[in-house]
Amino acid sequence: MANIPTERRAEFAERSKSIKASIDKCLAREKAVLADIRSNSEGAEYKKLELADEMLYIATLYMSINSVSLKILETKNNEALNDSRKTIYKSIIYLEEVVSNMVDCAYSDLTPYFEKITNFKVEQRFYLVRKIGLLIQVLSDALGDNSKWKWSFVELRARFTTVAKNLLDMKEAGKVLDEPGHPDHDTSHYYIQLVRRLLDKSSMDYRDKYELSTRSEPDMQMAINFLLAGRRIALVLGESDSAEEMKKKAGVWKAKMEADKKQGNK
Repeated sequence: MANIPTERRAEFAERSKSIKASIDKCLAREKAVLADIRSNSEGAEYKKLELADEMLYIATLYMSINSVSLKILETKNNEALNDSRKTIYKSIIYLEEVVSNMVDCAYSDLTPYFEKITNFKVEQRFYLVRKIGLLIQVLSDALGDNSKWKWSFVELRARFTTVAKNLLDMKEAGKVLDEPGHPDHDTSHYYIQLVRRLLDKSSMDYRDKYELSTRSEPDMQMAINFLLAGRRIALVLGESDSAEEMKKKAGVWKAKMEADKKQGNK
């Protein structure tokens, strides 16, 4: 930004000032809520759900700073975009604290988490999940295809996928799908379809990361875990053929990973 006139720099600073003030207010509110949780853990899960949503709002404010930069300075503000990325991570971390970060797990393992957020309805969960997904995509588009964060977005999206899956009570959703007149029927249907797409994408993203970048066994194992998490949904929905195909694919991937490991040890 060396060639940008001083007047435009000053205009950018002035236009950004109120946005930064809003961010500071939100961060102060976050600090107060966390202090409240430390002093009284009752209802902590609901407070963290609120914080997760608050972080998404902060992320949009950082993106607004980038928009101002593009308009006035005609250049991206990578600092603001990185702060937005980190704030989306914070949102996901709060959700991980509410519903765990388990990828391929039995649905019964999630029951204790669901019991603490029974008043957080499925439509609220679906709305929050879609909001996170949209912000991740907007941020990814803003950073561009050649961003240094390309492979880190695999982890960001995967962690988002995990909490999106874990926020959904799959056993209950499966029952609701058998009741076309149920008020949550359509929401549950669309939520399940979204989670299945996310699981498939995260599985393939980790597979690509393994093949094209890292050759890291943990990356291939994550690809397998997301694939098997999708298989669990197929089983709940009674899609035995699809579940069997996923099981076979997981076996093939695991065999390849082990073969690559042996080749690398030679």
